[in-house]
Amino acid sequence: MEKVINKSDLIDKLSNECRTLSEETIEEATKQLLELMTETLTNDGRVEVRGFGSFSLHHRKPRTARNPKTGEKVSVQSTAIPHFKPGKALRESVNQGV
Repeated sequence: MEKVINKSDLIDKLSNECRTLSEETIEEATKQLLELMTETLTNDGRVEVRGFGSFSLHHRKPRTARNPKTGEKVSVQSTAIPHFKPGKALRESVNQGV
């Protein structure tokens, strides 16, 4: 099994498994799925896939930090960080493989 799989590899593997669908259909569906997930997170939503996991945003407040090189104070704006929490079935499956 491959250690890294990118979007093209995912599309290729899906098209090999789903012979009734064309590669173009699978590619479009994959793009639409990722765009929908991105749009949902952009609007501060949450994406849940039962048994796999959930995607949400963690919000960091604005703060004052220091530049380690100069020691100068720097203000850091608030940010939203995408966060993935694996579901129970995924955790158990991964732990059985380890």
